[in-house]
Amino acid sequence: MKNRFLLLTWLLVMLVVAAQCGGGAAPQATEAPPVATEAPAATEEAMATEEAAPEPELAKELYVFNWADYIDEELLTMYEEETGVKIIYDTYDSNEDLLAKLQAGATGYDVIFPSDYMVDQMIDLGLLAELDLNNIPNFQYLADFNKNPAYDPDHKYSVPYFWGSTGIGYEASVVDPPPDSWAWIFDPEIVCQYQDGGVNVLDDERELIGAALRYLGYSLNDTDEAHLNEARDVIMAAKPCWKTFDSAGYIDNLMIPGEVVLTHAWNGDVFVAAEENENWTYVMPEEGGVVWQDNMCVPASSTRKATAEHFINWMMDPEHAAQNTNYVWYPSPVEAAKEFIDPEILEDPAIYVDDETISRLEWIEELPGDGLSIWDRVWTEIKAQ
Repeated sequence: MKNRFLLLTWLLVMLVVAAQCGGGAAPQATEAPPVATEAPAATEEAMATEEAAPEPELAKELYVFNWADYIDEELLTMYEEETGVKIIYDTYDSNEDLLAKLQAGATGYDVIFPSDYMVDQMIDLGLLAELDLNNIPNFQYLADFNKNPAYDPDHKYSVPYFWGSTGIGYEASVVDPPPDSWAWIFDPEIVCQYQDGGVNVLDDERELIGAALRYLGYSLNDTDEAHLNEARDVIMAAKPCWKTFDSAGYIDNLMIPGEVVLTHAWNGDVFVAAEENENWTYVMPEEGGVVWQDNMCVPASSTRKATAEHFINWMMDPEHAAQNTNYVWYPSPVEAAKEFIDPEILEDPAIYVDDETISRLEWIEELPGDGLSIWDRVWTEIKAQ
């Protein structure tokens, strides 16, 4: 006890001396430095949290402007329910209609779906916003075939939505023998045989004149004025035998109710009609035709760009993309969607076309200024008479 008392006294003396020597307040207690150890491996869940981009603050509304009959509208409802964003949805009939609306000053749209050559034209006109692909991580699932197209090589302004071909749809119980040439649309001796049953052509300048050019053995991007006049004359000779120019409602209004038996058509539309009437069949004429790719873009005037990119990414989710393909019967550019696409669609060579067919197809390209004016003049003459 005595020794312990002496020891305590000595310690008290030393503490007093130390305090006086310090000349100030005693330092605050601090945490001891951590012992260096190997950091534990991050869990997959933690890594995913660190790598995932933060969810953007979404707008209350999103204005979507698309082709007619070109989406499973259940997807729109699903997006609204998952995000709380209200979709205001509208449709147009052709690329030219879309362009005219934007050039006329329409500024309310946030997501649009122009075709390949129209993307090119809209870029030149400054009508499209540059996309931030960091906000569209599902872009990683895009198939190689659909990447880096000539009209937008680095996908600065567009991501693919659907692709396909343009050929002839026919009601097999009526049209016999099966069409194998554009002559079934443009040769009066052939097409007029089906006048009573009804014949439709797409109300689309680039598609219809382009098909006539292919029938004549020219490129569907030809700008030679003599060739375009020749195509006009071919169209005008066949026109009296056509019932309608329709590219918006021709599935529901013409094909399914049996108002036509022969039509210039986008491939997926024919298969949609075939769900109601199994006799509808699609064929690519021997002269070849169009391979096209429609795209999701954001207009430069959009004030909801982050929400638009969020919607585009959501649509590129493999399961969502597959659901869309299963509804509209067009091939998806999302490679990972194939796992979820109905085998009936995936294995049909008229939908997912083979290399031999692709070799006979052309992309529609943007026309130079002089060429575009000739095309517009020819189209005006066709529609006016």
